[in-house]
Amino acid sequence: MNTMRNLPESTPVAGEIPTAPAAAAAVSTRVPSRLKGKLLGGYYWGTGRRKSSVARVRVRPGTGIFMVNERDVKAFFPTPQDLFDSRAPLTSLQIETKWDVFVNVKGGGPTGQAGAVRMGLARALGNADETLDQPLRDQGFLTRDSRMKERKKYGQRGARRRFQFSKR
Repeated sequence: MNTMRNLPESTPVAGEIPTAPAAAAAVSTRVPSRLKGKLLGGYYWGTGRRKSSVARVRVRPGTGIFMVNERDVKAFFPTPQDLFDSRAPLTSLQIETKWDVFVNVKGGGPTGQAGAVRMGLARALGNADETLDQPLRDQGFLTRDSRMKERKKYGQRGARRRFQFSKR
């Protein structure tokens, strides 16, 4: 025992260089935050962003379940355009019934959230099956739409709108 800190001898003290087995054990326990094409907790993951919305998408082989924030996709996106946009990667590849999709989405409004789900779903499918990556890229599902709301400027009413001009 190390009398200075009551630590076992194998524990490195500040300033000491750890031994090879201790360093190897520390490296082997780290898990990279992003694993391309690997299962993580039984799911393939993908992150989508659109405007100010962020969607974390998990997919696994299954029967076609599609849940958004623990609700059915049809209940979460009631408008046909948003529903179509969120399911577009699956419908374009005709694999709606082969994957279970679970999504957590936050921020923004319904249109931004649907776009974020679309991009996250495409990324997750690309991670799950490398052969789907090129068709998804060709149809534009993996391209990030970088348009954001322009900030308001000082001395103006909005981003570009000015206050009414008064000559006197």
